[in-house]
Amino acid sequence: MELGESVADAAIREVKEETGVVVQLGGLVGIYTDPGHVMQYSDGEVRQEFSVCFHGVPVRGTPREDGSETKEVRWVRPSEVPDLNIHPSMRKRIEHALEGRVDPQIA
Repeated sequence: MELGESVADAAIREVKEETGVVVQLGGLVGIYTDPGHVMQYSDGEVRQEFSVCFHGVPVRGTPREDGSETKEVRWVRPSEVPDLNIHPSMRKRIEHALEGRVDPQIA
């Protein structure tokens, strides 16, 4: 988040910056934290992440990598999710979204 920005606005901005896709948010899927989920970036930065996950609908844009925070961006069918090589905590968030876990209250 940037100073003066809401969490919802930050999510929309980050999706656009990292994927090239503009989304409209439809609700909150969940807030996730896992002490075992530690991210290490190519610049040496290490963080313990927490995620605020929203359900988003693409409005416009073409999926693309940003060259630093995303390694691959593409559309996949829900049936393809089990075959993706992703961290288990990321898989959990996607599964929750696909199950329709959406809290319509976003601020």
